[in-house]
Amino acid sequence: MTGQRMACLMGGSMALVASHTDMFRFMPRIVFDAPDRPGGGKTAAELAVEVKRDFDAKHDKVKEIAEKALAEAEKGTPMASTAKDLADQALTGMNEAKARLDEIEQKMARGGGEDRGPRTAGERFVESDEFKTFAGQTRPRGRAIVEVKDISSLETDAAGSVGTLIRPDRAPAVELPRRRMTIRALLAPGNTTSNSIEYDKEKGFTNNAAPVAEGTLKPQSEIQYIEATASVRTIAHWMRASVQVLADVPGLRSMIDSRLRYGLAYVEEQQLLNGSGTGQNLSGLVTEATAFSAPFAPQDGQMIDTIRLGMLQTALAEYAPNGIVLNPIDWAYMETMKDANGQYLIGNPRGTLSPTLWSLPVVPTQAMGEDKFLVGAFDLAAQIFDRQDATVEVSTEDQDNFVKNKVTIRAEERLALAIYRPEALIYGDLGRVA
Repeated sequence: MTGQRMACLMGGSMALVASHTDMFRFMPRIVFDAPDRPGGGKTAAELAVEVKRDFDAKHDKVKEIAEKALAEAEKGTPMASTAKDLADQALTGMNEAKARLDEIEQKMARGGGEDRGPRTAGERFVESDEFKTFAGQTRPRGRAIVEVKDISSLETDAAGSVGTLIRPDRAPAVELPRRRMTIRALLAPGNTTSNSIEYDKEKGFTNNAAPVAEGTLKPQSEIQYIEATASVRTIAHWMRASVQVLADVPGLRSMIDSRLRYGLAYVEEQQLLNGSGTGQNLSGLVTEATAFSAPFAPQDGQMIDTIRLGMLQTALAEYAPNGIVLNPIDWAYMETMKDANGQYLIGNPRGTLSPTLWSLPVVPTQAMGEDKFLVGAFDLAAQIFDRQDATVEVSTEDQDNFVKNKVTIRAEERLALAIYRPEALIYGDLGRVA
């Protein structure tokens, strides 16, 4: 019984069936996610077995109906409309199963569909349509522009962090030293389409609330604001490379991730923390913070007591602190402090918990000066406004590039930092260095 004969017997409503009998016998064996389907995250082999089983069941149903129709036709009995509808439904189900197999095949053709986690900036650049079109030219001319903003955050569950959204760094075989960027994660995020942010900066709050008798003058409290403007600043740099790098996708991706993108993040971290506010610099957290003033002198005070008093100063200003920024040297010094019996004062050296002090997350960064500390309610004190996410441009539009067969790669970003409440940030000396 041929597929053509079956199709004719069923009024043209069925496609060739017999030709599907041995279809998709050998299935691929790579792994990829299918989150849009129940039980997503299965291997291709597991999905293949599941879909093939469904396809076989529907195929057998179609075959059964077709054979029955053929037997009736040989007897001269016309096919009933009900049987024809059932045949159409069975054929539709079989075609849907085939479409699912086709989908698996297409995903594997695109590289397996394996869930690799978030892509780096370099990966997003080299895989973008804009770059592929640019680099695909015989002799690339012009420029390609792609936004490649990365999330830079803490890898903890502390307030202001994104925790497990950040995957571990996967460094290449040869890698320059890289600083872990953390300050951005402490601050409230934001976006703008303007070149400046105008806002009210809280100068101070005097609370004169008190019980009063009926009909007497009520006390007046004071909250002071001053008008402030946070200008959008540009952080940018570029490098020149051989035009052959356009054909070296891994090399170009490494250049973007390890040099250009990292260079922006490095300077951004310095600006967010220590920007002077003059010229084209941001006005950073340290520059705007309130000077540390101990509410009292603790008995036998130590460095960790200074941190606790900074937290208290923040709390007395009616803000709940959510983080501590220290230089790695100072944090290591605190971690190695011992009592008279040689026992460590802070935790266990064999422990694996995230750095914390007085229940707050500690953010060690070399962007913070040695023997200094910054503590505060960072998410309430300040907000970042991204005007332009990190953008990478590749261009050959330069006479020097043309004659030397070079290409210029530029990365830049634009952002502003608004600090609403300087009293929510406390900056001071630890007293370790004379």
